[in-house]
Amino acid sequence: MFATRFAPSPTGRLHKGHAFSALTAWSAAKAAGGRFVLRIEDIDPTRCRPEYETAILEDLTWLGLDWETPVRRQSDHLDDYAAVIENLRGRGLLYRCFRTRKAILDSLGDAPHGAMEAVRPGPHDPEEEAELLQQGLPFAWRLSLERARQALGEASWNGLSFIEEGQGPDGETGRIAVRPDAAGDVVLARKDAGVAYHLAVTHDDALQGIDHVVRGQDLFEATHVQRLIQTLMGWPTPTYRHHRLLTGPDGRRYAKRDRSVTLAELRAGGTTAEALRNELGFSSAG
Repeated sequence: MFATRFAPSPTGRLHKGHAFSALTAWSAAKAAGGRFVLRIEDIDPTRCRPEYETAILEDLTWLGLDWETPVRRQSDHLDDYAAVIENLRGRGLLYRCFRTRKAILDSLGDAPHGAMEAVRPGPHDPEEEAELLQQGLPFAWRLSLERARQALGEASWNGLSFIEEGQGPDGETGRIAVRPDAAGDVVLARKDAGVAYHLAVTHDDALQGIDHVVRGQDLFEATHVQRLIQTLMGWPTPTYRHHRLLTGPDGRRYAKRDRSVTLAELRAGGTTAEALRNELGFSSAG
């Protein structure tokens, strides 16, 4: 059965871009006679707020969406992610990283834009690591691409791919060859949360039987490292359907950090759910 999801983080109020993405996924599930799952991705302890989670439910209900219950809240399942981290660590695929973001940026010097995302700092020297552990300093767990490549073997590593039913930012569609190196040695367990986005999302997609990932093109590049994690853990590979990003009158995509007009503000201003659905290209939510 077709199964997809909408997985917002409760770090602010939803805006039109979120509504477009949620309606796109929900409509795809309805058209296929499948499942629509709502997941609350609240693993960031510094930014997520219960009041934003409540607001998400209110906004999606106002839009006319329905979903399976109970809703999975990631912060309630940290032990699940810790077990995956222990699995990967026990297989020698992770390494501790005590470095701060600033230290990594300083070490990159004049590296080109985007280098932070593709960083591969590598393990600390054993003596240095032992000293840092003794000091009780916090650390993240990073996935070693070098060790992952060795574990999979060249044939499997070079044969990784995924099916794109939508389009990437540059029109990518069909069978896409995976480029694991593009993301670098990603953090799979943050210092403050014990887990990071890439691990939590792939774990939950597998757990909840999500076989179609419908999401915005801004997450297209994330698919490469997520496919690698799925392969390392023996999890199923969903089909991906990335959609265009909704933009405002200024041509910029809607974003929380830019204080885009929220659904709550639209509602308070007299906009009806039906009017918004029509504006976004969804004539009916029932």
